[in-house]
Amino acid sequence: MYTLYYSPSACSLATQVVLHELDQQVEIINVSKVENFSAINPVEAVPVLIEQDQSNGQSHTYTEGAAIILHLLDRHQNSLLPVAGAARNIGIEQILFANATMHPAYGRLFFIAQHIEDEAVKDLAFKAAAKMISTLWQVVEQQLAKNSEEENFLAGEGVSAADIMLTVYSRWGASFPVDISIGERSQKMIDAVLAMPSFKRALAAEG
Repeated sequence: MYTLYYSPSACSLATQVVLHELDQQVEIINVSKVENFSAINPVEAVPVLIEQDQSNGQSHTYTEGAAIILHLLDRHQNSLLPVAGAARNIGIEQILFANATMHPAYGRLFFIAQHIEDEAVKDLAFKAAAKMISTLWQVVEQQLAKNSEEENFLAGEGVSAADIMLTVYSRWGASFPVDISIGERSQKMIDAVLAMPSFKRALAAEG
Protein backbone atom coordinates (compact mmCIF):
# COMPACT_ATOMS: atom_id res chain seq x y z
CA MET A 1 0.00 0.00 0.00
CA TYR A 2 1.26 3.44 -0.92
CA THR A 3 0.51 6.97 0.18
CA LEU A 4 1.42 9.76 -2.23
CA TYR A 5 1.67 13.41 -1.26
CA TYR A 6 0.90 15.61 -4.24
CA SER A 7 0.12 19.07 -5.53
CA PRO A 8 -2.48 19.28 -8.32
CA SER A 9 -0.93 18.87 -11.80
CA ALA A 10 2.60 18.95 -10.34
CA CYS A 11 5.29 16.37 -11.13
CA SER A 12 3.67 14.09 -8.53
CA LEU A 13 1.01 13.44 -11.19
CA ALA A 14 3.53 11.29 -13.08
CA THR A 15 4.13 9.17 -9.98
CA GLN A 16 0.41 8.60 -9.57
CA VAL A 17 0.03 7.59 -13.24
CA VAL A 18 2.92 5.12 -12.87
CA LEU A 19 1.30 3.62 -9.76
CA HIS A 20 -1.94 3.11 -11.68
CA GLU A 21 -0.03 1.53 -14.57
CA LEU A 22 1.53 -0.85 -12.03
CA ASP A 23 -1.95 -1.62 -10.65
CA GLN A 24 -0.97 -0.51 -7.16
CA GLN A 25 -3.32 0.84 -4.52
CA VAL A 26 -2.48 4.40 -3.52
CA GLU A 27 -3.96 6.99 -1.21
CA ILE A 28 -3.24 10.52 -2.40
CA ILE A 29 -2.98 13.51 -0.05
CA ASN A 30 -2.92 17.12 -1.20
CA VAL A 31 -0.06 18.88 0.57
CA SER A 32 -2.19 22.03 0.90
CA LYS A 33 -4.21 20.10 3.48
CA VAL A 34 -1.15 19.00 5.48
CA GLU A 35 -0.46 21.24 8.47
CA ASN A 36 3.29 20.60 8.70
CA PHE A 37 4.47 19.09 5.43
CA SER A 38 8.09 20.03 6.22
CA ALA A 39 8.02 17.33 8.90
CA ILE A 40 7.41 14.81 6.13
CA ASN A 41 9.79 16.34 3.59
CA PRO A 42 12.12 19.11 4.84
CA VAL A 43 12.44 20.63 1.35
CA GLU A 44 8.61 20.76 1.10
CA ALA A 45 8.59 19.35 -2.44
CA VAL A 46 6.40 16.74 -4.08
CA PRO A 47 6.19 13.91 -4.74
CA VAL A 48 6.65 12.12 -1.44
CA LEU A 49 5.83 8.42 -1.39
CA ILE A 50 5.17 6.44 1.79
CA GLU A 51 5.47 2.70 1.33
CA GLN A 52 3.84 0.50 3.96
CA ASP A 53 5.47 -2.90 4.43
CA GLN A 54 2.57 -5.29 5.02
CA SER A 55 4.86 -7.99 6.44
CA ASN A 56 6.15 -6.02 9.43
CA GLY A 57 4.06 -2.85 9.52
CA GLN A 58 7.05 -0.60 8.93
CA SER A 59 6.89 2.32 6.53
CA HIS A 60 9.51 3.84 4.27
CA THR A 61 9.52 7.40 2.94
CA TYR A 62 10.86 8.20 -0.53
CA THR A 63 11.42 11.62 -2.08
CA GLU A 64 12.67 12.89 -5.47
CA GLY A 65 10.45 12.05 -8.43
CA ALA A 66 12.91 10.10 -10.57
CA ALA A 67 14.16 8.05 -7.61
CA ILE A 68 10.58 7.20 -6.62
CA ILE A 69 9.67 6.10 -10.14
CA LEU A 70 12.81 3.99 -10.51
CA HIS A 71 12.12 2.36 -7.13
CA LEU A 72 8.57 1.50 -8.19
CA LEU A 73 9.71 0.11 -11.53
CA ASP A 74 12.31 -2.06 -9.80
CA ARG A 75 9.79 -3.30 -7.25
CA HIS A 76 6.89 -4.21 -9.53
CA GLN A 77 6.77 -6.11 -12.82
CA ASN A 78 6.08 -3.69 -15.64
CA SER A 79 6.67 -2.72 -19.26
CA LEU A 80 7.52 0.92 -18.50
CA LEU A 81 11.26 0.22 -18.27
CA PRO A 82 13.29 -2.64 -19.78
CA VAL A 83 14.64 -5.04 -17.18
CA ALA A 84 18.23 -5.25 -18.39
CA GLY A 85 20.82 -4.39 -20.99
CA ALA A 86 21.34 -1.35 -23.17
CA ALA A 87 17.60 -0.74 -23.49
CA ARG A 88 17.31 -0.36 -19.72
CA ASN A 89 20.23 2.07 -19.64
CA ILE A 90 18.58 4.15 -22.35
CA GLY A 91 15.28 4.06 -20.47
CA ILE A 92 16.95 5.30 -17.28
CA GLU A 93 18.73 8.02 -19.25
CA GLN A 94 15.37 9.17 -20.65
CA ILE A 95 13.83 9.26 -17.17
CA LEU A 96 16.71 11.37 -15.89
CA PHE A 97 16.52 13.67 -18.93
CA ALA A 98 12.86 14.26 -18.14
CA ASN A 99 13.46 14.81 -14.44
CA ALA A 100 16.79 16.66 -14.41
CA THR A 101 16.68 18.56 -17.70
CA MET A 102 13.12 19.12 -18.95
CA HIS A 103 11.55 19.56 -15.50
CA PRO A 104 13.92 22.37 -14.40
CA ALA A 105 13.50 24.10 -17.77
CA TYR A 106 9.75 24.32 -17.17
CA GLY A 107 10.44 25.20 -13.54
CA ARG A 108 12.03 28.47 -14.68
CA LEU A 109 8.59 29.60 -15.86
CA PHE A 110 7.23 29.34 -12.33
CA PHE A 111 10.27 31.17 -10.91
CA ILE A 112 9.89 34.01 -13.44
CA ALA A 113 6.19 34.41 -12.72
CA GLN A 114 6.71 34.48 -8.97
CA HIS A 115 9.89 36.52 -8.58
CA ILE A 116 10.29 39.01 -11.45
CA GLU A 117 8.14 42.13 -11.13
CA ASP A 118 9.45 44.29 -13.98
CA GLU A 119 7.16 43.39 -16.91
CA ALA A 120 9.76 44.04 -19.61
CA VAL A 121 12.33 41.90 -17.84
CA LYS A 122 9.71 39.24 -17.16
CA ASP A 123 8.77 39.11 -20.85
CA LEU A 124 12.40 38.67 -21.89
CA ALA A 125 12.88 35.96 -19.28
CA PHE A 126 9.76 34.10 -20.42
CA LYS A 127 10.96 34.19 -24.04
CA ALA A 128 14.41 32.88 -23.08
CA ALA A 129 12.90 30.07 -21.00
CA ALA A 130 10.47 29.13 -23.77
CA LYS A 131 13.32 29.01 -26.29
CA MET A 132 15.25 26.58 -24.08
CA ILE A 133 12.19 24.39 -23.54
CA SER A 134 11.52 24.33 -27.30
CA THR A 135 15.14 23.24 -27.86
CA LEU A 136 14.67 20.36 -25.42
CA TRP A 137 11.51 19.26 -27.23
CA GLN A 138 13.58 19.17 -30.41
CA VAL A 139 15.81 16.63 -28.64
CA VAL A 140 12.73 14.54 -27.82
CA GLU A 141 11.54 14.88 -31.41
CA GLN A 142 14.88 13.57 -32.69
CA GLN A 143 14.66 10.57 -30.38
CA LEU A 144 11.13 9.79 -31.54
CA ALA A 145 12.18 10.17 -35.19
CA LYS A 146 14.38 7.09 -34.78
CA ASN A 147 11.23 4.99 -34.42
CA SER A 148 8.83 3.86 -37.12
CA GLU A 149 5.70 5.91 -37.80
CA GLU A 150 3.63 3.40 -35.83
CA GLU A 151 5.80 3.69 -32.72
CA ASN A 152 4.52 6.67 -30.75
CA PHE A 153 6.68 6.42 -27.64
CA LEU A 154 10.35 6.90 -26.81
CA ALA A 155 10.87 3.18 -26.29
CA GLY A 156 8.87 2.25 -29.39
CA GLU A 157 5.37 0.79 -29.33
CA GLY A 158 4.83 0.77 -25.56
CA VAL A 159 4.59 3.76 -23.24
CA SER A 160 7.58 4.37 -20.98
CA ALA A 161 7.93 6.17 -17.65
CA ALA A 162 9.77 8.98 -19.44
CA ASP A 163 6.81 9.50 -21.80
CA ILE A 164 4.53 9.92 -18.79
CA MET A 165 6.88 12.38 -17.08
CA LEU A 166 7.36 14.50 -20.21
CA THR A 167 3.61 14.60 -20.81
CA VAL A 168 3.01 15.93 -17.29
CA TYR A 169 5.56 18.71 -17.80
CA SER A 170 4.18 19.60 -21.23
CA ARG A 171 0.90 20.68 -19.64
CA TRP A 172 2.59 23.44 -17.62
CA GLY A 173 3.33 25.73 -20.54
CA ALA A 174 -0.35 26.63 -20.96
CA SER A 175 -0.24 28.48 -17.62
CA PHE A 176 2.22 31.08 -18.91
CA PRO A 177 2.36 33.67 -21.74
CA VAL A 178 4.89 31.68 -23.74
CA ASP A 179 5.12 30.07 -27.17
CA ILE A 180 6.68 26.64 -26.83
CA SER A 181 7.32 24.65 -29.99
CA ILE A 182 6.58 20.93 -29.70
CA GLY A 183 7.22 18.74 -32.73
CA GLU A 184 4.62 16.59 -34.47
CA ARG A 185 5.98 13.28 -33.18
CA SER A 186 6.31 14.66 -29.66
CA GLN A 187 2.75 15.98 -29.70
CA LYS A 188 1.53 12.60 -30.93
CA MET A 189 3.29 10.97 -27.97
CA ILE A 190 1.77 13.50 -25.55
CA ASP A 191 -1.73 12.96 -26.95
CA ALA A 192 -1.35 9.19 -26.63
CA VAL A 193 -0.31 9.47 -22.98
CA LEU A 194 -3.12 11.93 -22.20
CA ALA A 195 -5.59 9.40 -23.61
CA MET A 196 -4.41 6.60 -21.32
CA PRO A 197 -7.01 5.49 -18.74
CA SER A 198 -4.37 5.69 -16.00
CA PHE A 199 -3.65 9.33 -16.84
CA LYS A 200 -7.33 10.24 -16.89
CA ARG A 201 -7.83 8.40 -13.60
CA ALA A 202 -4.98 10.30 -11.96
CA LEU A 203 -6.33 13.66 -13.14
CA ALA A 204 -9.80 12.79 -11.86
CA ALA A 205 -8.39 11.74 -8.47
CA GLU A 206 -6.70 15.13 -8.11
CA GLY A 207 -10.00 16.84 -8.87
